[in-house]
Amino acid sequence: QVQVVESGGGLVQPGGSLRLSCATSGNILRINQVAWYRQAPGKQRELVASITLSGNTNYADSVKGRFSISGDNDKKNVYLQVNSLKPEDTAAYFCNADIVITLLRRGTYWGQGTQVTVSS
Repeated sequence: QVQVVESGGGLVQPGGSLRLSCATSGNILRINQVAWYRQAPGKQRELVASITLSGNTNYADSVKGRFSISGDNDKKNVYLQVNSLKPEDTAAYFCNADIVITLLRRGTYWGQGTQVTVSS
């Protein structure tokens, strides 16, 4: 059974930093891509950053220069370093993994989310 688990959220002052972690476990053939999304109350879930198995990264314009995504070689552990946090970064942050289970089975899996609150 595949599990995607986020951790690292918390309460931080404006300008502060956090390191969010996404751990994927289970009987997995390959992880193609891992992405971080966030959802603030009353707003739609939005893509924050993504990283492919080969290491290509992509960022939302709102976080470029402040957030950095990285991961180990097989992307079973992916990290989102969030710096220079602003109150508008407050949201639940979710990890999404595009996973190949077998040669005939592939799916995307979500974690339960980790809350980031930026407030003085």
